[in-house]
Amino acid sequence: MNKGLAEFTKHWKLILGLAIPSIVSFAAGTVTGTINLIMVGPMGALVIAIVGVSNIIVYNAWALCSGFGFSVNYLVAQNYGAGQMEQAVRRTYIALYVSAGAALLVVLTGWLLSAFILKLMGGSAELVANGADYLKYRLFAIACFIVSFVFQGFFRGIGDARTPMQMSLLANGTMIFLTCTLTYGNLGFPELGLRGAGLAVLIGEALGLVGSAYVYFFRLHRRYGTRRRIAADRSDIRLIAGESGKLGVQELAMSGAMFIFTMFVTRLGTEALAANEIALNVMALGYMPAFAFGATATILVGQEIGRGEPYLARRLGTDVAVLGSLFLLLMGMAEFVFSETVARLYSSDPAVYTLAGKLIMISAFLQLFDGLLNYYSGALRGLGDTSFLVRVSLVLNWLVFIPLAYGLTFMAGLGSAGAWLSLYLFLGLFALVVCIRFYRTDWDAARLK
Repeated sequence: MNKGLAEFTKHWKLILGLAIPSIVSFAAGTVTGTINLIMVGPMGALVIAIVGVSNIIVYNAWALCSGFGFSVNYLVAQNYGAGQMEQAVRRTYIALYVSAGAALLVVLTGWLLSAFILKLMGGSAELVANGADYLKYRLFAIACFIVSFVFQGFFRGIGDARTPMQMSLLANGTMIFLTCTLTYGNLGFPELGLRGAGLAVLIGEALGLVGSAYVYFFRLHRRYGTRRRIAADRSDIRLIAGESGKLGVQELAMSGAMFIFTMFVTRLGTEALAANEIALNVMALGYMPAFAFGATATILVGQEIGRGEPYLARRLGTDVAVLGSLFLLLMGMAEFVFSETVARLYSSDPAVYTLAGKLIMISAFLQLFDGLLNYYSGALRGLGDTSFLVRVSLVLNWLVFIPLAYGLTFMAGLGSAGAWLSLYLFLGLFALVVCIRFYRTDWDAARLK
């Protein structure tokens, strides 16, 4: 019994040692988004709506390219567990080359097509005129993060969750400071309004990229030989391309569905869109810890698969899910109780904060399902079961979630509440499917990629 308790304690310490820095890292971005939205909120519902629409567009751009970082994360974790760090570095270089090309395409899109994208989203002429520059800078910023995310995938793969945390604090601290100063002209800085808020995000992400590159190429060079010329192996190129593509499509299926979800809400009016953005922003406070525990599951499962310990990987994946769920339950209770109080921090418009408060109450425990989805998806990534993830994501997002959201929002006449109820049902079903997949996996057949 004492042995079992000791093993249990050891696992949870290991999980928290990786999860807590990751929570800080991911939550820093969410808290920054929250603070920035609160700071620009007094500029009116139109500005909140511009930020909300831009967030969805930028998330889709990142999702399309996120597979590079996700694939590096789990492949490096497996290589690290197996003691194959030369291969881990080679694979990381391949992902860096391709992600840099993708980031360049995102920059060109922001430069040339920002206004067109806002029009395509159904934005009013006023929203397009006021939001084009903001969206442009946000796309430039996400291009920096696409490459940073590959570096972070390597760091987490070797069990280093502290460096991504440090880079996140650097980037997001800069964003908060510059949003305050450039938006309203404080401390002698020029008053640039919403355009200044976009520039603040760009400068912060650029600093995070420079810092991550420095750590990879200089601080880790002596230990892992990270600054080298590589001869890319064709099998590694195919593996990175295939895994990145699958994981990118999986994330894009989710973000694309949320894009359509936002378009549905946009039709309900500016106040409804602003309230929806506030509720999503608050929900993201739970999404980031869920994402952090999911990343922890990827690391631990991947490393144990590399070491040839599949059943220990299964046990650690389960422990991550239990601990993460307890964490999100406490957060959900707090959000449910203080829903309208939180909404008032974002807007003084009664029409906006009243509706936002109701949506926050509806979404408070939605995070539990989102958490389970992230934990078990992360564990399946660590296992290398990426084909299943992309298939189920495409089917559930596009054949279940979108029709359900349309039906409950418009056909059933439930408006914003119907949209959020559809999100509940979708995430609950998705979480159940990946959970079943995890426990029905043939762990004896688990192999290093």
